[in-house]
Amino acid sequence: MADLLSARRSFLTLTDEAPSDADITRLVQACTSVADHKALRPWRVITLRGAARERMGEAIAGHMHGDVPGLTDPEQIEDARKLAAKPLRAPLLIALVHRAVRPPSVPEWEQIATAAGVGHYLSLLLHDEGWGVVWRTGPFVDMPAVATMHGLAAHERLLGWLYVGGIEPGDDKPRNRKIDAEHLITRLA
Repeated sequence: MADLLSARRSFLTLTDEAPSDADITRLVQACTSVADHKALRPWRVITLRGAARERMGEAIAGHMHGDVPGLTDPEQIEDARKLAAKPLRAPLLIALVHRAVRPPSVPEWEQIATAAGVGHYLSLLLHDEGWGVVWRTGPFVDMPAVATMHGLAAHERLLGWLYVGGIEPGDDKPRNRKIDAEHLITRLA
């Protein structure tokens, strides 16, 4: 297991291959072992393929530029085009959603940690099965148009997306972030 964890890295360039819906269901089922105080299941995932990725891009561009078809400034048109293309960098996006359980018998930070744990588990499982994965966040997670496009309820929040796809042949670069674990451990006696 330590080898799997130390070998995992983000793959920024992905091929058009992607795991099936059945594969995702099986892997999400395995994620139910994540630490989850009182078994609240304060999370869910949303898969986006094909036209759903295009609608997400349109929501991002629309949030940033308003009426995109009505744009006339070439720089704004180009920026809107680039924004709309961002979700197309992978054949499969898996949106990670925190579902706040109210009243919070478990603090909300614990619920968010559980949802993030599911995302991390899922990224490790996908990596272990040979898929390239990168977890993307940024300002898009808080855009109302993006939340609406995902069909989020008022008590739900996006935590990001796993961009998933095949790994380019020859992309076998090692993980590039070495740490000195001794400097990150405090020992109390």
